[in-house]
Amino acid sequence: MKKMSVLLSVGIAVCLNAWAQTPVRIAPVGFDSLRLDVPHGRIDTVSYPSTTVGTVRRALVYTPPEFPKEGKYPVLYLLHGIGGDEKEWLNGGRPQVILDNLIAEGKAVPMIVVMPNGRAMPDDAPGANIFAPEKVQAFSTFEKDLLDDLIPFIEKTYPVRPDRGNRAIAGLSMGGGQALNFGLGNLDTFAWVGGFSSAPNTKTPEELIPNPAETAAKLKLLWISCGDADNLIRFSRRLHEFCDANQIPHVYNIEPGVHDFKVWKNGLYQFTGLLFR
Repeated sequence: MKKMSVLLSVGIAVCLNAWAQTPVRIAPVGFDSLRLDVPHGRIDTVSYPSTTVGTVRRALVYTPPEFPKEGKYPVLYLLHGIGGDEKEWLNGGRPQVILDNLIAEGKAVPMIVVMPNGRAMPDDAPGANIFAPEKVQAFSTFEKDLLDDLIPFIEKTYPVRPDRGNRAIAGLSMGGGQALNFGLGNLDTFAWVGGFSSAPNTKTPEELIPNPAETAAKLKLLWISCGDADNLIRFSRRLHEFCDANQIPHVYNIEPGVHDFKVWKNGLYQFTGLLFR
């Protein structure tokens, strides 16, 4: 076991210092298939009071198999895209299946995963016009809701480790931009940050990382991934190139694919396997 831990630590270190992508990381066949031979976690819907929005808001929470056996758990905040809501990952990405399988194989640390609605406004449904200005603005407003309302609620309600080293944030598309903006903008809150096919709401690298040395010192993992045929790839590429130029350790994974759950599920599989080690 000790030898395995050493090898795993070395592997993660190699990943974090491999600024150029090689090789492409692809999940094995069946990684997102429901297995009857492994223990299963559960998905619950929770409601939390939001002082930011002035309403009671909803989120989905994955708790791992045998919860709460581990005592206290690290937490991943997993964000959806511009047309989704708190159920988008559940409906399209099967995160509970991916995590169950990874944990059963010893490839992921048991963790809690919180899937909120990242559109912080009283009527937070996508609606007919997902690009309405007030709805786009609500994705930015969610930063305050996340920091001031949701995270404190989770830490009062669940047995979690309430420190930056045990908090991660990641998301797909619009949620990928949120994850990069909020994670890199709040390094005292998050040490693990992942953007999957991040959208145009992603701030420029200079805004995200005004102090490269501080970011490099504080981050435990920065994950950037995208499909090679995704027309939004430029937002992932520019952040990678900035990190490369400023010697900020990160993982840059460009895989065959477009802007869809095939790519995002692989991002989730790879990212969660590296977390909290």
